[in-house]
Amino acid sequence: VHRLITYIFAYDDLISLACGAVVIWYFAGSFERNVGTAKHCCLTVAFTVLAALLYLLLEVLVSRVSEVEDAAGFTPVAFATLGASTTRSRMKRTLVLGVRVPVVLVPWFLLCTAWLIPHSSLLGNLCGLLAGEAYGLGCCFCLDFPESVASKLDRLFPFSLLRRIPGLKYIPGSSAERRAFESS
Repeated sequence: VHRLITYIFAYDDLISLACGAVVIWYFAGSFERNVGTAKHCCLTVAFTVLAALLYLLLEVLVSRVSEVEDAAGFTPVAFATLGASTTRSRMKRTLVLGVRVPVVLVPWFLLCTAWLIPHSSLLGNLCGLLAGEAYGLGCCFCLDFPESVASKLDRLFPFSLLRRIPGLKYIPGSSAERRAFESS
């Protein structure tokens, strides 16, 4: 049961750890700026568990057809945040390698390029992406708590401590506080 969460901390080598760090920095950072630090932390745990449960469900089916790489690293959760971000994005099109494509296709394009990450599990990344897409489409409405709850979480123990650490960029839970934070 503990592997439902701890698999995101397991890396096979230094290259996959470096690739995972870049993915976390780029995709999870922009998602955190949109929802706030407290909600991002809660959704990270939820996406971790959802992706793991979906992986366990689909692994039984896919392992009969082909070899399945074990899910490891933070990449499935990063794909979940990317899927949620692009699904809820107001943008319709974006540039990818100089070509305008629909925003909702970007995670699927990146899923194909994730094969280049050593020891990356295609099934794990797919499960993360599906979990994020489900959240973005509103299928996981119980995870989408209001900004007032996020503001209350900002004042509770782990998050109030994170706010006080110098050099750490803490993003408030309410959109009004985020706008004020960004303008300052």
